[in-house]
Amino acid sequence: MSRRSSRLQAKQQQQPPLSCQEETPRELQAPEHLQTRKRRTAEEIKKKEDGKVAKKHQYEIKSCWPPAITGGISPCIIIETPHKESVTTDFSRFKKYRFRNLFINPSPLPELTWGNSKDVWLNILKKENRYAHCKHFTSLHSSLQPHMRSILLDWLLEVCEVYALHRETFYLAQDFFDRFMLTQKNINKSMLQLIGITSLFIASKLEEIYAPKIQEFAYVTDGACSEDDIVRMELIMLKALKWELCPVTIISWLNLYLQVDALKDVPKVLLPQYSQEKFIQIAQLLDLCILDVNSLDFQYRTLAAAALCHYTSTEVVKKASGLDWDSISECVEWMVPFVNVARKASVKLKHFKKVAVEDCHNIQTHTNYLDMLEEVNSGVAATAPGQLSPVSTAGIITPPKSTEKK
Repeated sequence: MSRRSSRLQAKQQQQPPLSCQEETPRELQAPEHLQTRKRRTAEEIKKKEDGKVAKKHQYEIKSCWPPAITGGISPCIIIETPHKESVTTDFSRFKKYRFRNLFINPSPLPELTWGNSKDVWLNILKKENRYAHCKHFTSLHSSLQPHMRSILLDWLLEVCEVYALHRETFYLAQDFFDRFMLTQKNINKSMLQLIGITSLFIASKLEEIYAPKIQEFAYVTDGACSEDDIVRMELIMLKALKWELCPVTIISWLNLYLQVDALKDVPKVLLPQYSQEKFIQIAQLLDLCILDVNSLDFQYRTLAAAALCHYTSTEVVKKASGLDWDSISECVEWMVPFVNVARKASVKLKHFKKVAVEDCHNIQTHTNYLDMLEEVNSGVAATAPGQLSPVSTAGIITPPKSTEKK
């Protein structure tokens, strides 16, 4: 045996086997505080596991149903509720507690083949309440007087007749103008013509099939408003009105009332079945009334119903509009001076080129409304002192004459 082999054997004999070692070298042992932390962590994990098992076991015990509850009732069987007393079918003693909506008139519309008449009527009334107007807009503008509005609207009536625009177009423009003035403050009187012609420009694009060009609207102002002015004002008005451009106008209400009153053929409810002569008589009265700023005290449907009442009867108004006498009496009384003046003027159906005969009554016409309004105001001067008559003021509105534009 070599010296190297004997020396290796002697070393192995001196070193005890690994399994017999009682202690690990001190350098390889973990610090005492780490060993304690490890023991605590192990104990905590064990406790959590034991807790989970206990909770799970407890839940499982609670979720278990006994095979049969006392009385032989199983939890899977539907238990009927105790029988209640028979429901009373006699409601006669509750009659005095029945209520009806006092603010919604019953629908006067007939049964429609293309929709529910009650829903259509409610939608119309919602639009009427949504588009609010008020005569006190003049208080927001220190430089304006009520008669200035009368002059402006009278001029718009004349422009509508020259270009054979529909009555609905004028009344849309009138609504846009009045509602826009409520959103502004301290507008100068020199801006009125621009606002008025822009209102008509917007309305004609909504209502007319072949609307006049913007150049024509600028032309009728006799150089007071340019095309760029109208375009800029159009955007200002649309933003101020929040693009709400679909009111139910006075003339729309009048069309509806006359149609309901004269309706004979229900499937053709959308085609006019009333007299054109009666329509233009009442429409002329409304044209005269709308020039007065006090007309804005009433809702559009009330104005149309009051005008219809003067030419028919309260029974017809009740049938066509659903409004009773108490709802329209104030407006009917206010309208009496206008009716007296309007009856003096002869009304004839006008015919227009390129307009069908059956549509001629829908084209807006113009007459000497300012003179008629002045007569109305002079007639009520004793009862309403201080009311301004719509006398033309030089420098406010200077449109060219109708004969120059034909």
